[in-house]
Amino acid sequence: MSDKIICPSCKTEIEVSEALSSQLEEQMRKKLISEQKKLADEFAEKEELLEKRESEIAESKENLEKELKSRLDDQKDKLLKEAAEKAKEEVAVELKDKADELESAKAKLKEAQEQELELRKKSRELEDQKKEFELTLSRTLDEERDKIRDATTKEVNEATQLKQAEKDKLINDLNKQINDLKRKSEQGSQQLQGEILEIQLEDLLKREFPYDSIDEVPKGVNGADVVQNVYDSSGNHCGAILWESKRTKNWSDTWLPKLRDDQRAAKAEIAVIISIELPKDVSTFTNIDSIWVTSWSCTVGLATALRSSLIEVSRAKQALDGQQGKMELLYNYLSGAEFRHRVEGIVEAFVTMKEDLEKEKRSMKNMWAKREKQLERAITQTAGLHGDLGGIIGKALPAIENLELPGLDGPEDAEE
Repeated sequence: MSDKIICPSCKTEIEVSEALSSQLEEQMRKKLISEQKKLADEFAEKEELLEKRESEIAESKENLEKELKSRLDDQKDKLLKEAAEKAKEEVAVELKDKADELESAKAKLKEAQEQELELRKKSRELEDQKKEFELTLSRTLDEERDKIRDATTKEVNEATQLKQAEKDKLINDLNKQINDLKRKSEQGSQQLQGEILEIQLEDLLKREFPYDSIDEVPKGVNGADVVQNVYDSSGNHCGAILWESKRTKNWSDTWLPKLRDDQRAAKAEIAVIISIELPKDVSTFTNIDSIWVTSWSCTVGLATALRSSLIEVSRAKQALDGQQGKMELLYNYLSGAEFRHRVEGIVEAFVTMKEDLEKEKRSMKNMWAKREKQLERAITQTAGLHGDLGGIIGKALPAIENLELPGLDGPEDAEE
């Protein structure tokens, strides 16, 4: 058996015997085994080298970790030491600041105590001055009131003596008119009369106190007639006054507890009853069981005084915020007889001024009417004199325009 092989150089087919083929295969096998062993040795050598490098890397890593840990420990100790020193410095600064603050607070406390002592001293002095001023003012008002009363009595007596006859006739006519009006009014509705009084009260309060809120209590709702919410010049709400109007022939004490219930429901600080008929021994106004009772003529004066008291109390509350003791003293003053007397004095002075003003108005009206009559008489006499002279002199008399009627001839033309 022969095989053929191709020459790699000339590409010629060469017959190879079986023995030669076996020999070539054996050589090729040995060569492959040798190369395989060589490759295995190289691989083993490289594997050993790799293991050695891995061992060196592991050792280097361990040394590096030890060095890094050592450096970290050193850095940590250094940082802890620096932090401790810094904290110690901050604590020292803070302690010094607290000590300075404590010293300042002690100084301020001492200063405040001295100021409080000074204020208490001034308060006592002001209280003494206030009592002395009130006593002097009360005496002066009593003297002026007596003078005004005497002068008024004298003036009334003189006027009565001079015009007694005229007044008698006038009184009779007025009595007749009053009886007619009374008879007509009694025939009217009592409810309508009360509503008219409520409207008059509401209009009066709105006109006299434009800065306040005047609200009518709706019909059919339990309560009084009008609620007056008081505001100061800055627009701050200072409190409320509850008004109840009564137009009956007899006074009833049962009105007081009902108005107190209405006052609590409305949360009003002050409650007032305006009545045509006042309780016994009361001519102008008074305070009965914390309810103010007044006549219609004293309404504005009492409202002014009560409104001023609410504004002052509101300001005092703001100034004395947190001082409960002083607020109790202020409340006792406002609910005591001293404050009531003060309000009575203010309202009495207001009523006296109003009466004087009405007298002055009546006096001026009388004076104007008197002068008007005098002027009419003078004009009449002057016109008559001019007419007489015109009849005597004729056209030579100068014409007076205000004494001539347009479209009419003068006296001289009439003669012609």
